[in-house]
Amino acid sequence: MITEDGSQTIYLPELDEHYHSVHGAIQESLHIYIEQGLLQTTKKELSVLEIGFGTGLNAYLTYSIAQRENISVHYCTLEKYPLNEPEFSLLKYPNNIFPEHSLVFDQMHQAEWNKIIHISERFKLEKFHADLLTFQFHEIPQFDLVYYDAFAPGKQPEMWTDHILHKIAATVKPDGILVTYCAKGTVRRALSVAGFTMERIPGPKGKKEILRGKKTI
Repeated sequence: MITEDGSQTIYLPELDEHYHSVHGAIQESLHIYIEQGLLQTTKKELSVLEIGFGTGLNAYLTYSIAQRENISVHYCTLEKYPLNEPEFSLLKYPNNIFPEHSLVFDQMHQAEWNKIIHISERFKLEKFHADLLTFQFHEIPQFDLVYYDAFAPGKQPEMWTDHILHKIAATVKPDGILVTYCAKGTVRRALSVAGFTMERIPGPKGKKEILRGKKTI
């Protein structure tokens, strides 16, 4: 479907959920993950974790902004249910933003799973076709930035348990950032216990607040 900013999202009937906000897919991703995540760090070399890959919009925007800002990125993402080509081919995000990178969007979706793919000299993509609930991360904290973009707790409560949030927290380097559209108190408290200094910040259109945390321990 077409969202309010002219960009598209996908409706998932089995969860009765959209991948992105109906108020604007691109404006939502830009506000939450780029402005309140990527652009909050001063590092020029970043390891990014996204839960989950979905439409590829967050990865595409990260690539485009990182190219502009001369940031080198190793982008890791987990996705249990990848979109197929008929589905992702309908998403025309490059028609709305960064058309100069239109080939990159398709390249990201077509990239081989479970392998590091060099999208450009400064951008490595590593897509894991995997279930977060059973996925084993490296024991050493490795990520500077986390986009936690699972479906809402009311739709996928198993993705928002204290155990899973602590599992994600263990992958984040000191001073690393985690950002999510979810502003539930239970999520904020779990991440606080897991070592983040949490803050509620204004959300995009249609969303009063979102959460951002910095790893302190």
